[in-house]
Amino acid sequence: MKQILLIVTAVFISVEVMAQKFEDYFDGRTLRLDYVFAGNHDSQQIYLEQMYVTPQWAGRRSRLADVPLKGNGQIQVKDHTTGQLMFVHTFSTLFQEWLATEEATRVSKAFATSYNVPMPKQTVDITVSLLDFHGKEVTSLTHTVDPADILIRQLGDNGIPCYYIWKGKTLPIQEKTADQPGRRDYTPTDGPLDGQPDITQCIDLAIVAEGYTRAQMGKFYSDCQRVVDALFAHEPFTSLKDRFNVVAVAAESLTSGPSVPHLGRWSNTPVGTHYDTFYSDRYLMTQDIHRLYDVLSGIPFEHIIVLVNSDTYGGGGIYNQLTVTTSDHPTFHQVLVHEFGHAYAGLGDEYFYDDAYESMYPADTEPWEPNLTTLVNFQSKWADMLPKGTPVPTPADPKVPNYRKITNDKEQRLLDAATQRVGVFEGGGYQSRGVYRPAQECRMKVNEVTKFCPVCSRAIQRITDFYTSH
Repeated sequence: MKQILLIVTAVFISVEVMAQKFEDYFDGRTLRLDYVFAGNHDSQQIYLEQMYVTPQWAGRRSRLADVPLKGNGQIQVKDHTTGQLMFVHTFSTLFQEWLATEEATRVSKAFATSYNVPMPKQTVDITVSLLDFHGKEVTSLTHTVDPADILIRQLGDNGIPCYYIWKGKTLPIQEKTADQPGRRDYTPTDGPLDGQPDITQCIDLAIVAEGYTRAQMGKFYSDCQRVVDALFAHEPFTSLKDRFNVVAVAAESLTSGPSVPHLGRWSNTPVGTHYDTFYSDRYLMTQDIHRLYDVLSGIPFEHIIVLVNSDTYGGGGIYNQLTVTTSDHPTFHQVLVHEFGHAYAGLGDEYFYDDAYESMYPADTEPWEPNLTTLVNFQSKWADMLPKGTPVPTPADPKVPNYRKITNDKEQRLLDAATQRVGVFEGGGYQSRGVYRPAQECRMKVNEVTKFCPVCSRAIQRITDFYTSH
């Protein structure tokens, strides 16, 4: 699925170097910020709509002023009195993706979005900014937040059932901490998954039901297990399994399946996903992140998979926002892992059709996806992984079979082997010229291969280490 604004560097970027403790600035709860991003190709605006507080913070508690990815947007939390940077978060958005379409040149639109930051103990200034394809700020909004503000709405458990499919680390059932109270839906399971999930040591991933009626919730939980099995069947996720918690959120739909506008079908679902996003039949996405965060009220989460009850191909992945995938298409496993690569690790698409309305990768700017380069600053990417003597650009190996014409296991093995040869192959980021990828074939290029290339694998490992190593 086309995801155009997922830029990442191969090394962590320190925004401001400082020694700070989480407890010095934050009280262990989550401040939810609801914004509206609006505008068109030529002019964009940011509006604050509402603020909420929820009981638990599931994000990182160290390296608070560092970011692993530069991002196509950024939120900074600063002390109101001293201006000291306390926390930073980066992201991409569907709004910015839409700005690259032809429609954005002739109409203005608004997109609802939400972000979580740790709840400050003292008054802070929060700045949210959006960047263009050159990494330059195009608009920003700064607003002051007083944690004693009576109009910060208190949110807790919304009553939607949830069940932990996987717990990477747990606390003993009797152990409670001030900022990690027990929840009725921390459902114990038999064996090693007993106990509360330890949200301070793991990446917290929520799978949200979309298009499942009450009678279909058994299928939803079964499909969630398939998500976990598919994700952790791929390295490096297999080796990183104990660093994730995965919770299934059983939000009921009144009608089965998502909306399909080109068929005239509109469904009543919790998150409002629909095909035909940007008038592309297969692009399945939601434009209202506020509704998604409402569904997740009271549940500690960092990343989201919206699992759509459909057998039609579709989905998408937006960095630090969400992954959307369908449950029953034959390529479910492949599409899920590919899209999660976008949303979780900031990996860019390595395929190319030369059909984009606007180039997302200008020749004078180094992309910030770890697996794409324009050679402007290749040393910041995978130059250290390039075998000695490898030509740049790297010619394709003619012995590698065409992925569209695989007929036997031997050809499949040759194709999979090509994912492990690191080079600098021209074509990527939807462009056949001027953008380069690290492998001839990869999980981020085609569904027909089973593995991530070494560069993508390292990116996944690095971002996991950033969020879980203390």
